[in-house]
Amino acid sequence: MELKIKNKNVLIVGASKGIGKGIALAFAQEGANIVAVARTEELMKEVKKEALDLGCPSFNYVIEDIMTCDTKQFAQALIDEYGVFDIVVHNVGGSLISRNPLGGAEEWNYALKFNAVASIDMNSVLIPPMIEKGWGRVIQISSISAKMLRGNPLYASAKAFLDAYVTTVGRSLAPRGVVMSSVQPGAVAFPGSYWDNYTRTDTARCEDFLRHHQAINRFGTPKEIADVVLFMASEQASFMPSAIVPVDGANM
Repeated sequence: MELKIKNKNVLIVGASKGIGKGIALAFAQEGANIVAVARTEELMKEVKKEALDLGCPSFNYVIEDIMTCDTKQFAQALIDEYGVFDIVVHNVGGSLISRNPLGGAEEWNYALKFNAVASIDMNSVLIPPMIEKGWGRVIQISSISAKMLRGNPLYASAKAFLDAYVTTVGRSLAPRGVVMSSVQPGAVAFPGSYWDNYTRTDTARCEDFLRHHQAINRFGTPKEIADVVLFMASEQASFMPSAIVPVDGANM
């Protein structure tokens, strides 16, 4: 299948490890020009080397923390430096935040910014140039927690908010040639991840989780998420605006 991603300009926010790294390397294999954003330079040096070894024609990275910078200004600076992006992947957020369901606005606002609002703010700058040229892809990495509404209430709610944004805003973008979508990973294991740690320290916990929540009876891999992201970034996704795509091992 010809994805027609070669030589596309791709921005990946959150690309230093795990799912984000998998996404970056997948685009590298397809011959895309990549700009990656992350907080840790040493990790990005490793990703860049691997991407170039795979044949990536151009790989640049920017070290930034989207939780502390002005995200609109940052997005504009990226365009000024690297040009308009054809494809944007927001792999930002996480569940390692407050788990207090009765927390105040500060805790909930942090969860929302980390998992949704920071990327939404960047999109307000990144998407208009896509509309002008009549083509673009924006993929938000959500979570199956947004659908199941299980686990950390703040995280699940923030990702549900993100998916509502994708559904509603994606509809408004649909006639303009810009396809916005959401990919919902399930439980994924990679070196240093939550579940990877438990596979070594608490196998009983992993077995119980897989038995009750993963019909496929195993954890996913970053590549399995990245392959779906590639498809959603391709020409083949042209009839899928506002799509919410679970990649979760038949989570239950």
